[in-house]
Formats: sequence, structure tokens, C-alpha cells
Amino acid sequence: MFSKLQALLAALWGGFLLCIAFVATPAAFAVLERAQAGGYVARVFAIEAQVSLAVGLVLMAIERRIVRDVVESGGQTSQFSARLLLPVVALFCTVAGYYGLQPLMASARAGTGVASFAALHGVSLAFFGVKGLAVLALAWVSQRRTS
Repeated sequence: MFSKLQALLAALWGGFLLCIAFVATPAAFAVLERAQAGGYVARVFAIEAQVSLAVGLVLMAIERRIVRDVVESGGQTSQFSARLLLPVVALFCTVAGYYGLQPLMASARAGTGVASFAALHGVSLAFFGVKGLAVLALAWVSQRRTS
């Protein structure tokens, strides 16, 4: 049961990230003025970061429960599987990409930053891309266990 829940949550999380990347963000810049679109997208990414933290921690807890159940039933399994490490990678990308870079991007936008806004935006985009790949890989790995 926990394996199916893990696969479902990972797939939903991956779909959520894809919708933000390919629907919400481009649509905002297509229909709103640049400043309004930037404010809207900043709010979307703030919500996404909170959701990613919550779902990532839940998926890690589910994996720990699955491993514990296997060990208690007499089976052997690795404590550090891809199903545990992939949410850790996604959480790292969330913390570094949003919570770490967002304050730097705000100061760069104000002209007082240590790096340009464009450079920080590129790094943030890379973290978001890696997070998306890690979550989609987790969804794929998790569903393989349930079938």
C-alpha cells in the first residue's frame, strides 16, 4: 500500500512541477506585463517551494516506513536506495534554489547583489530542472516497485 502511495505522490509532484514549468510561468509572461508576471511567478514559486518541502519529506518518511516493514518481515534491503536519495536531491534543490537564491536575486534586482540577476536566475533554473528530473525519476522508480 505504501509503495502505491509513494508512486502516486511522486507522479503528482512531478506533474505539478511540469505544469509550473510549461504552463503557469510561460502563460503569465504571455498575458501580463513583465513586472506583474514577475510578481505572479514569484508567488507561484513560493507556493511550489512549500509544497516541495512537504511532499519531499512525506516521500522520505514513506520510504523509511517501507524499508522498516521489509526489515521487520525478515527481508533485506538497502537503507539508502534511489527512492530515498531522489527526494533528498529534490529537497536540496528546493532549499538551495529557492530559499538560498531568492534573497540573493532580490538584492541583485535592487542593484546591491554580489552577482547579476540573470546569473542567479540561471542557477535557480538549473536547480529547478534538476529537481524536476529527480522527482520524475522517483515517480518512475517508485512505480516499477508497485508493478
